[in-house]
Order: sequence, then C-alpha cells, then structure tokens
Amino acid sequence: MSEIPNADPEGIDSVRMTWNNWPRTKVEASKCVIPLAASISPIRSNPEIPTLPYLPLRCKTCTSIMNCFSRVDFTAKIWICPFCFQRNHFPPNYSMISETNLPAELYSQYTTIEYTIGDKNHNPVGEFDVKSAFVFVLDTCMIEEEFEYVKSEVKRAVGLLPENAMVGFVTFGTQVQVHELGFSDMSKVYVFRGTKEISKDQIMEQLGIGGAGRRNVPGGAVGVGGYQQQRGMPMQNSGVSRFLLPASDCEFTLNSLLDELQTDQWPVAPGNRPSRCTGVALSVAAGLLGACLPGTGARIVALVGGPCTEGPGAIISKDLSDPVRSHKDLDKDAAPYFKKAVKFYDSLAKQLVSQGHVLDLFASALDQVGVAEMKVAVERTGGLVVLSESFGHSVFKDSFKRVFDSGEKSLGLCFNGTLEINCSKDIKIQGIIGPCTSLEKKGPSVADTVIGEGNTTAWKMCGLDKSTCFTVFFDISSSEKSNAPGSANPQLYLQFLTSYQNPEGLTLLRVTTVTRRWVDSAVNSEELVQGFDQETAAVVMARFTSLKMESEEGFDATRWLDRNLIRFCSKFGEYRKDDPSSFTLNSFFSFFPQFMFNLRRSQFIQVFNNSPDETAYFRMLLNRENITNAAVMIQPSLISYSFNSLPQPALLDVASIGADRILLLDSYFSVVIFHGMTIAQWRNLGYQNQPEHQVFAQLLQAPKDDAQAIIHERFPVPRLVVCDQHGSQARFLLAKLNPSATYNNANEMAAGSDIIFTDDVSLQVFFEHLQRLAVQS
Repeated sequence: MSEIPNADPEGIDSVRMTWNNWPRTKVEASKCVIPLAASISPIRSNPEIPTLPYLPLRCKTCTSIMNCFSRVDFTAKIWICPFCFQRNHFPPNYSMISETNLPAELYSQYTTIEYTIGDKNHNPVGEFDVKSAFVFVLDTCMIEEEFEYVKSEVKRAVGLLPENAMVGFVTFGTQVQVHELGFSDMSKVYVFRGTKEISKDQIMEQLGIGGAGRRNVPGGAVGVGGYQQQRGMPMQNSGVSRFLLPASDCEFTLNSLLDELQTDQWPVAPGNRPSRCTGVALSVAAGLLGACLPGTGARIVALVGGPCTEGPGAIISKDLSDPVRSHKDLDKDAAPYFKKAVKFYDSLAKQLVSQGHVLDLFASALDQVGVAEMKVAVERTGGLVVLSESFGHSVFKDSFKRVFDSGEKSLGLCFNGTLEINCSKDIKIQGIIGPCTSLEKKGPSVADTVIGEGNTTAWKMCGLDKSTCFTVFFDISSSEKSNAPGSANPQLYLQFLTSYQNPEGLTLLRVTTVTRRWVDSAVNSEELVQGFDQETAAVVMARFTSLKMESEEGFDATRWLDRNLIRFCSKFGEYRKDDPSSFTLNSFFSFFPQFMFNLRRSQFIQVFNNSPDETAYFRMLLNRENITNAAVMIQPSLISYSFNSLPQPALLDVASIGADRILLLDSYFSVVIFHGMTIAQWRNLGYQNQPEHQVFAQLLQAPKDDAQAIIHERFPVPRLVVCDQHGSQARFLLAKLNPSATYNNANEMAAGSDIIFTDDVSLQVFFEHLQRLAVQS
C-alpha cells in the first residue's frame, strides 16, 4: 500500500470514516454494503490543538458546542447552530467579537479544540490530595522463577509512579490478602476466603472502613498518617491512610513486603491445579477502591499467572485431567464454567464503571488464564490488556514498564472520561465498538438498531489513553427523497465531545466537529466512490465481524464476508454481465478485496489455531487501536532488504522470499526478521565480522534497527522473532503470506524462493472466484 510518507492519515481531528461522502437516503446507504462508520481517537495528542482557558458556549436547544461551522451575525451578536439552526445570543464577555476579532473556536482550522473545564481535580481524602490510584493485585500461585520476575517488575513500576499517586497492594492464591501499607512497623494483612462471592459491604466491614465498620481508634491514638484522632470519633475514611498511600510514602514498605513475599503455601494435591481465587481478589480490590476513592481515577492492575479454579469467576475445575475450554467447547456449549464466569465479570464491570475505576490485566502463562471471561470487565472500563508466555518475557516486562513511564513514550493514561456525540438531523447513532460503556442517554439521534454499546448518545470511559480508538456506527433515518437530509443543506455535521481527567488531575473537554457532504448516489455515484476509505472500511468490517462472531450463535463469518464482498463488487465494479474477464475495479477500491482476503485468513476470523484467550486478546486490541495499526493486524506489512537496492515494501506473497534477501514482517503482535538461505549461511560463516564485508554487516543490521523502531513505538510490545528460511520459526512469516506457490505448482517457481504447504486458496484464485460471482446476472 503506497501512502504519502509521514502524512498523518488520522489528521488533526483523528477521525476517519468508511465513506467521506454520505448517501442521502437509507435505501442508498444500504446499497453501499459497507456501513457508515467513523473511527475516532478522542484524546490522541496533537501539538496543533489549542487549549482554551474558558468554558465553551452551548446551543440552548441541542446543547452542541459553538464551533468553526457556526454561522455568526456580528451586528446582532448572534451565532447559529449548524446542528439544529437555533439562533443563540453571545454572552457579554463576547461583546468585542467582530470579523477581525474572532475567538479561537471560530477559526476554520480549529475543527478540534480543547477547553480547561476544572482546576486540578482536588479530591482531598484525609490529608491526601488524590489524583490517581493504583492497586496491584498479584497472583502468588506461581513457580518461584516467575514469581521473582513479577515481583521485580512491580517494584520497578512503583518506583516510576508519580510521588502523589496512591498505591494499594492485594495478593491472592487460595485466599485473598489485603496488605495494610500504612502500618509499617510490622506487616498487617486482612484475609478473605477465596471460595464464595463477597459483597462490597462485607469487604468494607471486614477491613473496618466506610460507614458500616467504622472502628474507633482506641485511647485517642494518633491515626496512621499523623492526624490526631479524638476518642470515640469515627475515623474519616481511614481506609485511605491504611490501605492506600502515596507512592513516595510506601515505596520502602512495599519493597520490603515484596522481598519477604512467598508463593502460595497451600498444598496442591498431585494431579491438581492450585486453588486460585482471581474473581474474589478482583472483587475485594474493587470494593476497597469503591469504599476509599469513588469517582477518583484509579486502576486495578491485575497480574495473573494461571486460571481461576476457586470461587466466582472460576473457568476450570482443579482436576488437571480437565482441559481448559477451547473454541469447540464454547461452540458446543460444553464449557460448564464459561457463562457463569462471564456473568460474574459482567457484574464486576458494572460496579467498576459506577465507581469510575479501571481494570488492567497482565496475564502471563503457558496455558489460558481466563482472558475470554474477563474481557467484558477490561473492555467496559477501558483497561489495558497484555498477554505473554512468561513474566520474564520482554512482551510483559517492556509493556508493563511503558504503563508507568511518564517520559515522551508514556501512554498518557487518563481517567473518568465521557464521550458525547451530536449529529445533524436525520443521522442516527447505532452504537460504538470499543473500550467504553453506554450511559443510556436517550435522544432523537438514537437509532432503533443497536451495534455494540448502543441505545445512547453518551458513553463512559473510565480509562483512556492517547491511542484509545472507538468505532461509531451511523444510520440515516429518512427513506424518502423529498425530505432527504441535505435537500436544503449539502453538508452534514458530527460533533464529538470528550471530557476527561488528564494525568496531572486537570479536567479537560475536547471538542471535535467535522463536516462531510451529502451526495445523491442514485444519480451520480462518482462522488460517493471518491470518498471511500479502504483501510477504514477493512478495519470496520473486521470489528463488525468479530462482534457478530461473539454475539450471534452459529454465525458463519467467512460466508458473511464473502457475500458482502460479492455484493460490493457487483455494485461498484465495471463489467459486462456474465463476462468475468471484463471486470475492473476503480482505483479507490483496488486494495479492498485484498484486505478482505487477508481478513478471512486472520486470527480474528480463523479461531481453530488459537485459544479463546488469545482470540479475546486479539479482538480487544483490534477494537481499541487506531485504523493504521488495526490495518497492520489484518494485513501485515512486509519490507525487503537486499544488496542491490534500498529497503522497499514487498508483496505479502511467498514469491517475495529470496535466498539473498532479508524480509521484515510487521503483523502488529509480532515482528519477524527472516533471513534467506544464502544470507543465513554467510552470517553463520561470520562474513559480517570481516572488514572487507562491511556492506553485508550493514545489510544484517538494517532490519534489526527498523524492528527496534517499531517495537519502541508500540503497546503492547510485540514479540520479536528472528528466523532463517527453512527453520522452524519461519512459520511466523509463512502463515501470513499469500500461498501463490504451494506443493501443487512448485515447479513454476523461481530458484531460491519458497513454497507453502497448504490447501488454502491463493489471492489470485480468490480474485478469479470473486470476479466470476460479481458479474453473474
């Protein structure tokens, strides 16, 4: 795919749409096959976006915010809302407004603008000014080596946190232990049974915090944290000074605690899995935060090393002869724990959303840990998820460090976000796919059909960061030409209002207002065609298909994608009826069938080779990454390095393999450096170390540097695979390539290239079938 180098396809607004010109009627929209959808990264950082120190002006009828598309009558001091055409008077502080003296929000280049809504978010609890909190929830049922890895990473993370970030610590195995960090003289622990569900009130009572269990501190003692406690007076939310402390105050206590911490000591019978009560541990952490810091930006950071086998949220029995559920088991309804566990995590998600708190999941194990069940709680709260094979692996270590790093590569973790969408009359919102929860705010622009989180014009995002992305699906309400939208106004408008609390504790409101054209596609489809965004369309189809696979029983994804692609090519291709050789596609669509070919083969659609945990993990990242990154997940990029030319993009095809080439494959989750046969032999002979073979040494180094640049930019950190042609790890590359050469036609291949042992159809065969079916009368 050729793109303008360094051009930012997301633009200043970070909005990309499947169609940039919209058909006027519902009927015409349905003929487009690809849904009307927009992808938005609401708080992606961009130095060009101005921040204004005052409050925005809202329309008195539809509450949308004044923007550069508002019409202004300078003499009457009135602005007209582009959404509902209401005339609004300017307030007195805008009295100096004129054509030569405009406020920033009316400048045409500022389609996205930010307002500072609140001062630093002062949330004084006790004597602490709390801006954010992190509760680490650590699994102790691990082998010693893994446990040492994870403990050292937690220590490093606490050292990286801002001094005033609050920290709490919970460990779990057969039981749950809540550690009282405010009592540093000796370690003090509250233990919860891991076998049964426990309510928020019970948690508060057992910990002695909040209204239910306010205990008096005996003998007028000085409370932890040093403020005087009157005899008989209830301690004001003592949980904060006992279980949650600023990182600078508790770093030493926590490090000593981690040094002494041992793996779970409960005996495990032979042939059994350890008792691991992940569900109860997360419940207790959520209850602790709900009692101490409701409404304050807080994250539960769960570090899990195996499947939950005890209490609510269990995904498997303790008996090792019971295999953990597979996709086949889920299809046949043969996973007895699955639905119950999902229901438990669904209720945990609701609790966390109502408290405004986030669940982050770091799972490192060779087997599954229950990501598929926990997905609902992570996704609805906007949490991060990283899946790796070991806590010692760079995928975990480097990703975990990035979460707490506050340098330029920081993720920019923000809290307590809400997204509201205003749209022109006749546009309806079906819903959002992405890490958020519907706030069920009804309005005239709510569609009857629901996709993802729907039935609303506002969504809650407990956690969001610079790369968080959402896909919004739209519908058109009018089916008649006469009252079709745009008969009066050729432009349509959409406004995205994102309010959130940044890492410094400021509350900001980002307003993005975009406009697109209505076109009469029945008369002239040329304008419609020119506004098609192939990458966005491919990603939206991938997200929509994944959602259908999860929510519709017996859904055949490959057939559904094929049928839609055939309809799409029949509608937009140029051909003579029943003559496949006459078929051509406009250049605006030329890459789309190839994207669909790769999507059909991708890990989002083909699940037989992946566990339910891996599939859930891939789909969560597909749903929250921007279009450019998500497109790489579907159709990886391939770069070829050779002696006689500069590095250049190569076709994602087995024919790109050459004995004297190095290939760099970026498939988002892994980055593969693949050495052709001759290159590998020369490297093994050590030619690169000889002064006369400097060029060869540079050739070997170039893909390593490029791979590091990709790894450095990305979260979660991808797995790096370095392999040679015909080596066992070469499968990481071969699985992604178009099998144009298989054992059936190997004799036609050029020397030094490779073949793929598969019965999958190649891209060319796929195209031939597509052309034949698209031109059928």
